[in-house]
Amino acid sequence: MNGKPLQGAESAERLALDVLLWIVAEDDRLLPFLAASGLSADTLRESAQEPAFLAGVLDHVMGDEGVLLACAGALEIKPERIAAAWRILSPQPEDDWA
Repeated sequence: MNGKPLQGAESAERLALDVLLWIVAEDDRLLPFLAASGLSADTLRESAQEPAFLAGVLDHVMGDEGVLLACAGALEIKPERIAAAWRILSPQPEDDWA
């Protein structure tokens, strides 16, 4: 991956899938993710097609700086790219004060 800015939800979803592939590549990363998500290895593939699930993948990585830095390093990107994808895919709170 290069350093180009993310361009919308489609690019963010592709990055989230790359992050998911990184997570599932090793049991030391996969098992904590499955425990946190409540999924099984059997339901993981089906869930990966859902944008909300992909936001959860990024949320999982963003929740631990060590995991974030390891993932970014493995994907050869800046951690800020993962954070940008997370912001794109995560639901934003409604602005009730407007």
